[in-house]
Amino acid sequence: MSAVIPIGTMVNAAAVVAGSLIGVILKHRYPERVKGIVFQAIGLATIVIGVKMALDVKNILTLIFSLLAGGIAGELAGLHERLEKAAEGLKSRLKRVEGNFSEGLVTAFLIFCMGSMAIVGSIDEGLRGERTILLTKSVLDGFTSVALASSFGAGVFFSAIPLVLYQGAITFLASVSQTFFTPLIVAQLTAAGGTMIIGLGLGLLDIKKIKVINFLPSLLFVVGFTLLFPG
Repeated sequence: MSAVIPIGTMVNAAAVVAGSLIGVILKHRYPERVKGIVFQAIGLATIVIGVKMALDVKNILTLIFSLLAGGIAGELAGLHERLEKAAEGLKSRLKRVEGNFSEGLVTAFLIFCMGSMAIVGSIDEGLRGERTILLTKSVLDGFTSVALASSFGAGVFFSAIPLVLYQGAITFLASVSQTFFTPLIVAQLTAAGGTMIIGLGLGLLDIKKIKVINFLPSLLFVVGFTLLFPG
Protein backbone atom coordinates (compact mmCIF):
# COMPACT_ATOMS: atom_id res chain seq x y z
CA MET A 1 0.00 0.00 0.00
CA SER A 2 1.34 3.46 -0.89
CA ALA A 3 2.14 5.97 1.85
CA VAL A 4 -0.46 8.62 2.70
CA ILE A 5 0.50 12.29 2.43
CA PRO A 6 0.13 13.77 5.98
CA ILE A 7 -2.14 16.65 4.99
CA GLY A 8 -3.75 16.75 8.43
CA THR A 9 -0.33 17.20 10.05
CA MET A 10 0.56 19.99 7.61
CA VAL A 11 -2.63 21.84 8.53
CA ASN A 12 -1.80 21.26 12.20
CA ALA A 13 1.67 22.75 11.76
CA ALA A 14 0.26 25.75 9.89
CA ALA A 15 -2.15 26.40 12.78
CA VAL A 16 0.75 26.31 15.26
CA VAL A 17 2.78 28.73 13.13
CA ALA A 18 -0.14 31.15 12.77
CA GLY A 19 -1.00 30.98 16.46
CA SER A 20 2.63 31.49 17.45
CA LEU A 21 2.95 34.58 15.28
CA ILE A 22 -0.18 36.05 16.88
CA GLY A 23 1.16 35.23 20.34
CA VAL A 24 4.54 36.86 19.68
CA ILE A 25 2.81 40.00 18.36
CA LEU A 26 0.62 40.21 21.47
CA LYS A 27 3.49 39.34 23.84
CA HIS A 28 4.21 42.86 25.09
CA ARG A 29 0.55 43.72 25.46
CA TYR A 30 0.00 41.25 28.28
CA PRO A 31 0.61 42.43 31.87
CA GLU A 32 2.87 40.10 33.87
CA ARG A 33 0.00 39.06 36.13
CA VAL A 34 -1.99 37.97 33.06
CA LYS A 35 0.97 35.91 31.80
CA GLY A 36 1.15 34.29 35.25
CA ILE A 37 -2.47 33.25 35.24
CA VAL A 38 -2.12 31.96 31.66
CA PHE A 39 0.76 29.73 32.81
CA GLN A 40 -1.30 28.45 35.72
CA ALA A 41 -4.32 27.76 33.52
CA ILE A 42 -2.22 25.87 30.97
CA GLY A 43 -0.47 23.96 33.76
CA LEU A 44 -3.73 22.88 35.39
CA ALA A 45 -5.31 21.92 32.07
CA THR A 46 -2.17 20.01 31.08
CA ILE A 47 -2.30 17.91 34.24
CA VAL A 48 -6.00 17.14 33.67
CA ILE A 49 -5.26 16.09 30.07
CA GLY A 50 -2.32 13.98 31.22
CA VAL A 51 -4.35 12.20 33.91
CA LYS A 52 -7.15 11.49 31.45
CA MET A 53 -4.66 10.02 28.97
CA ALA A 54 -2.78 8.02 31.61
CA LEU A 55 -6.03 6.37 32.69
CA ASP A 56 -6.14 4.65 29.29
CA VAL A 57 -3.40 2.31 30.50
CA LYS A 58 -4.15 -1.38 29.98
CA ASN A 59 -1.06 -2.89 31.59
CA ILE A 60 0.37 -0.78 34.43
CA LEU A 61 3.51 -2.91 34.80
CA THR A 62 4.38 -2.45 31.13
CA LEU A 63 3.94 1.30 31.56
CA ILE A 64 6.13 1.42 34.69
CA PHE A 65 8.97 -0.58 33.15
CA SER A 66 8.74 1.45 29.94
CA LEU A 67 9.06 4.72 31.87
CA LEU A 68 11.98 3.34 33.88
CA ALA A 69 13.84 1.99 30.87
CA GLY A 70 13.04 5.01 28.71
CA GLY A 71 13.95 7.50 31.42
CA ILE A 72 17.30 5.82 32.09
CA ALA A 73 18.07 5.62 28.36
CA GLY A 74 17.15 9.28 27.86
CA GLU A 75 19.21 10.39 30.85
CA LEU A 76 22.28 8.41 29.75
CA ALA A 77 21.92 9.81 26.22
CA GLY A 78 21.50 13.33 27.62
CA LEU A 79 18.46 14.02 25.46
CA HIS A 80 17.34 17.02 27.51
CA GLU A 81 20.75 18.66 27.43
CA ARG A 82 21.24 17.89 23.73
CA LEU A 83 17.90 19.43 22.81
CA GLU A 84 18.60 22.44 25.01
CA LYS A 85 21.98 22.90 23.33
CA ALA A 86 20.48 22.54 19.85
CA ALA A 87 17.70 24.99 20.65
CA GLU A 88 20.12 27.53 22.12
CA GLY A 89 22.32 27.15 19.05
CA LEU A 90 19.34 27.94 16.83
CA LYS A 91 18.48 30.89 19.02
CA SER A 92 21.99 32.31 18.70
CA ARG A 93 21.61 32.32 14.92
CA LEU A 94 18.45 34.40 15.11
CA LYS A 95 18.47 38.10 15.82
CA ARG A 96 16.08 39.90 18.14
CA VAL A 97 14.55 36.69 19.46
CA GLU A 98 13.17 37.13 22.97
CA GLY A 99 11.75 34.81 25.58
CA ASN A 100 12.87 31.43 26.79
CA PHE A 101 13.40 29.93 23.36
CA SER A 102 14.45 26.40 24.25
CA GLU A 103 11.84 25.98 26.99
CA GLY A 104 9.15 27.21 24.61
CA LEU A 105 10.25 24.77 21.92
CA VAL A 106 10.31 21.79 24.30
CA THR A 107 7.08 22.70 26.09
CA ALA A 108 5.15 23.26 22.85
CA PHE A 109 6.51 20.07 21.28
CA LEU A 110 5.43 17.97 24.26
CA ILE A 111 1.98 19.58 24.50
CA PHE A 112 1.31 19.26 20.76
CA CYS A 113 2.85 15.84 20.16
CA MET A 114 2.38 13.76 23.32
CA GLY A 115 -1.42 13.81 23.31
CA SER A 116 -3.74 11.01 22.30
CA MET A 117 -5.08 13.13 19.43
CA ALA A 118 -1.59 13.32 17.91
CA ILE A 119 -1.16 9.55 18.03
CA VAL A 120 -4.69 8.44 17.18
CA GLY A 121 -5.21 11.22 14.62
CA SER A 122 -1.97 10.44 12.78
CA ILE A 123 -2.75 6.72 12.76
CA ASP A 124 -6.30 7.36 11.54
CA GLU A 125 -4.98 9.47 8.68
CA GLY A 126 -2.46 6.79 7.76
CA LEU A 127 -4.88 3.88 7.97
CA ARG A 128 -8.07 5.39 6.51
CA GLY A 129 -7.09 8.78 5.11
CA GLU A 130 -9.46 10.28 7.73
CA ARG A 131 -8.28 13.69 8.97
CA THR A 132 -11.13 14.80 11.25
CA ILE A 133 -9.17 14.22 14.47
CA LEU A 134 -6.08 16.09 13.25
CA LEU A 135 -8.15 19.00 11.92
CA THR A 136 -9.87 19.29 15.28
CA LYS A 137 -6.47 19.13 16.99
CA SER A 138 -5.26 21.91 14.69
CA VAL A 139 -7.89 24.28 16.05
CA LEU A 140 -6.98 23.44 19.65
CA ASP A 141 -3.23 23.74 19.01
CA GLY A 142 -3.69 27.04 17.22
CA PHE A 143 -5.30 28.64 20.27
CA THR A 144 -2.82 27.00 22.63
CA SER A 145 0.16 28.29 20.61
CA VAL A 146 -1.11 31.87 20.98
CA ALA A 147 -0.99 31.54 24.76
CA LEU A 148 2.35 29.72 24.77
CA ALA A 149 4.08 32.11 22.35
CA SER A 150 2.86 35.15 24.29
CA SER A 151 4.75 33.75 27.29
CA PHE A 152 7.67 31.75 25.86
CA GLY A 153 8.37 33.63 22.63
CA ALA A 154 9.51 32.38 19.23
CA GLY A 155 10.50 28.88 20.38
CA VAL A 156 6.85 27.85 20.07
CA PHE A 157 6.95 28.77 16.37
CA PHE A 158 9.75 26.28 15.68
CA SER A 159 7.89 23.46 17.44
CA ALA A 160 6.02 23.05 14.14
CA ILE A 161 9.14 21.36 12.71
CA PRO A 162 9.33 18.38 15.14
CA LEU A 163 5.52 18.24 15.04
CA VAL A 164 5.59 17.58 11.29
CA LEU A 165 8.38 15.00 11.67
CA TYR A 166 6.69 13.20 14.59
CA GLN A 167 3.10 13.06 13.35
CA GLY A 168 4.18 12.61 9.74
CA ALA A 169 6.29 9.60 10.71
CA ILE A 170 3.38 7.99 12.55
CA THR A 171 1.09 8.56 9.57
CA PHE A 172 3.67 7.06 7.22
CA LEU A 173 4.27 4.01 9.42
CA ALA A 174 0.54 3.45 9.87
CA SER A 175 -0.07 3.65 6.12
CA VAL A 176 2.60 1.08 5.25
CA SER A 177 2.00 -1.21 8.23
CA GLN A 178 -1.70 -1.19 8.96
CA THR A 179 -1.73 -4.21 11.26
CA PHE A 180 1.00 -2.90 13.60
CA PHE A 181 -0.90 -0.21 15.55
CA THR A 182 -3.35 -2.34 17.48
CA PRO A 183 -5.82 -0.76 19.96
CA LEU A 184 -3.64 -2.09 22.80
CA ILE A 185 -0.49 -0.38 21.48
CA VAL A 186 -2.37 2.89 20.95
CA ALA A 187 -3.74 2.74 24.49
CA GLN A 188 -0.33 2.07 26.01
CA LEU A 189 1.31 4.82 23.95
CA THR A 190 -1.41 7.22 25.04
CA ALA A 191 -0.91 6.30 28.69
CA ALA A 192 2.85 6.80 28.46
CA GLY A 193 2.38 10.14 26.75
CA GLY A 194 -0.17 11.17 29.37
CA THR A 195 2.24 10.38 32.19
CA MET A 196 4.86 12.62 30.59
CA ILE A 197 2.25 15.34 30.11
CA ILE A 198 1.56 15.23 33.87
CA GLY A 199 5.26 15.85 34.46
CA LEU A 200 5.13 18.79 32.09
CA GLY A 201 2.15 20.24 33.95
CA LEU A 202 4.00 20.02 37.25
CA GLY A 203 6.81 22.02 35.71
CA LEU A 204 4.46 24.68 34.34
CA LEU A 205 3.02 25.12 37.83
CA ASP A 206 6.53 25.35 39.35
CA ILE A 207 5.77 22.36 41.55
CA LYS A 208 8.60 20.19 40.25
CA LYS A 209 10.89 20.63 37.26
CA ILE A 210 11.14 17.30 35.44
CA LYS A 211 13.34 16.62 32.41
CA VAL A 212 10.37 15.24 30.52
CA ILE A 213 12.26 15.05 27.23
CA ASN A 214 14.48 12.31 28.71
CA PHE A 215 11.40 10.08 28.97
CA LEU A 216 10.68 10.14 25.23
CA PRO A 217 12.42 6.77 24.65
CA SER A 218 9.67 5.32 26.84
CA LEU A 219 7.40 5.47 23.80
CA LEU A 220 9.66 3.00 22.00
CA PHE A 221 9.96 0.79 25.06
CA VAL A 222 6.22 0.72 25.64
CA VAL A 223 5.67 -0.52 22.09
CA GLY A 224 8.34 -3.21 22.48
CA PHE A 225 7.14 -4.37 25.90
CA THR A 226 3.52 -4.42 24.75
CA LEU A 227 4.43 -6.63 21.81
CA LEU A 228 6.41 -8.97 24.11
CA PHE A 229 3.87 -9.00 26.96
CA PRO A 230 0.42 -8.23 25.48
CA GLY A 231 -1.44 -9.76 28.41
